[in-house]
Amino acid sequence: MSNSLDAVRSKAVKGPGLKVPGVIVLQFLLIFIFEVLEYTVTKVGFFTGLAILVAFLGGLYLGRPGTSYTNAVNPPIAFLFSTLFIMATIGGTGFSISKIGLELITTLAAVAPWLITGAVIAWAAHFALLRKYSRK
Repeated sequence: MSNSLDAVRSKAVKGPGLKVPGVIVLQFLLIFIFEVLEYTVTKVGFFTGLAILVAFLGGLYLGRPGTSYTNAVNPPIAFLFSTLFIMATIGGTGFSISKIGLELITTLAAVAPWLITGAVIAWAAHFALLRKYSRK
């Protein structure tokens, strides 16, 4: 698996890649933009889930060596903050605890398969990269 990760990284970008803050901003903005677009049309679902998966893969593809842990941890946190911000502003929920709780659970249930799939891929890549770098 590490040979395929090296092949992906060698084709990614010509240069060192994104640092940890860059990966965080990339993932948050990608998730936020797609969630806003989808939330204005319908409820959160397929396209936001696809953006979460692309955020996991994009962080792995564009990040520097050593950013794989941040890549694996950040998208669920970015999704939570994005969802809370959207619900408090354009969602019309405000800060009512009962409405936020119900809406948050509904939104999380809609993208749970995407979060789980992306997390499995990101953590597998993180541990593969850790093993590769510990051998050197």
